[in-house]
Amino acid sequence: MLNIKQIIFILGIFLSILTGFMLVPMAFALFYGEETIGDFMMSGLFTGLVAILCIQNGRNHQFNLNIRDMFMLTSITWFVVSLFAALPFTLYHGINYTDAFFETMSGITTTGSTVLSGLDTMDHSILVWRSLLQWLGGIGFIVMAVAILPFLNVGGMRLFRTESSDWSDKTIPRTQHMAKHLFLIYVALTLLCTWCYHLAGMHWFEAINHAMTTLSTGGYSTSDSSMAAFSHSAHWVAIVFMLAGGLPLLMFVQTIQQRSLRLWNDQQVKGFLRFVVLVSVSLALWLWQHQQIDFLDALRLASFNVISVITTTGYGLTDYQSWGALASVVFLFLMFIGSCSGSTSGGIKIFRFQIAFSIMRQQIKQQFHPNGVFKEKYNGHRIRDDIVRSIMAFFMLMVIVILVLSITLVLTGLDPMTSFTGAITAVTNVGPGLGPIIGPAGNFAPLPDVAKWALAIGMLLGRLEILTVAVLFHPKFWHF
Repeated sequence: MLNIKQIIFILGIFLSILTGFMLVPMAFALFYGEETIGDFMMSGLFTGLVAILCIQNGRNHQFNLNIRDMFMLTSITWFVVSLFAALPFTLYHGINYTDAFFETMSGITTTGSTVLSGLDTMDHSILVWRSLLQWLGGIGFIVMAVAILPFLNVGGMRLFRTESSDWSDKTIPRTQHMAKHLFLIYVALTLLCTWCYHLAGMHWFEAINHAMTTLSTGGYSTSDSSMAAFSHSAHWVAIVFMLAGGLPLLMFVQTIQQRSLRLWNDQQVKGFLRFVVLVSVSLALWLWQHQQIDFLDALRLASFNVISVITTTGYGLTDYQSWGALASVVFLFLMFIGSCSGSTSGGIKIFRFQIAFSIMRQQIKQQFHPNGVFKEKYNGHRIRDDIVRSIMAFFMLMVIVILVLSITLVLTGLDPMTSFTGAITAVTNVGPGLGPIIGPAGNFAPLPDVAKWALAIGMLLGRLEILTVAVLFHPKFWHF
């Protein structure tokens, strides 16, 4: 049976946290003398009131969540928080709620697709709110990926199960301890990134915003030109910290605690870094040879765009569609990949491809030796059948969701390229798609409202690894 009152109580906690963070853009509005201070004040008061009502409703009930509660809570929290986080956008110069919700969902899922333009002259408080939503979404997903999804065995995430995902009586203290360390590392990396951006020529305001959206692999910028508005040095800073955002944050914590670099021998991390280097260098050579670009510039452009897409950051630097057909095909493939589990990125994730190749290798061996017993391992642990089933289910559901979403977008009147790549970029949380409308140089504003709502749902499904939400649609989930 679902513990509705406890779920409402926890939703109230999240809404109260959201209310607290609304004070940040209010402070910027006050400092810069912007009228948006009233918008954030009204949004904060309303959100805070709802939070109090939720907390009061479930305060006296014993805290005892079961697995059904966790699926429900994980699925609806992001949606409900987005509903309230969209309020400041709605009050700002009359942005309609569809655009406000799309921008918010894109931010909090760290997708980075945007419907807003004129960012260079937009109020500082609104720009900070966009960046802050991505920053909060990034750390929120990391904690969920490390503590909750392995426990729920979503998409093979049990491979990364820690003591915090055992869900025993000591789960909450362990999770709090782990979340504290993850948050501190996340803050430290954000501050370091801010300082590096400032050294690379950004003003402090630009550096703060871009640091938040780089570490969260979100991709929101303070300029319509995105990262093209800044120096080459800033591009290299972005490359380094986008890569950091694509690595498992828990690994940073464990490396510091154990004072050892052995953790960097992780199979997932090595595979991810090798793949990034291979694709980046290959595309750089392609640009150098076919576009007559200086090799160092070609390496910067190729590395930036490859890392931006594969980590699902989605920063814009140049329209890589103009690089030729080969580049377009490569970037379409990269949209699916994602980086490491336990990072802020979206996508399928490298470890699922590695396991899929291991199973394929095992199957090939089995063809030659039908009676042989082959046990594939990942990071020294045998790949169990339940993990394989979970990964296969994830792959199938992702294909189905992208197909359904693509058809939905076509029915709204969009062309096939926009529909297909829009569905992919939403579910994989990349940001830009392909084509003249939503490509790297485009914007999602021209899309119909129905398409924006469909894409927002696609972003949420992708951020929650699809299976987390799919469970809610199974009839047995609702059998009490």
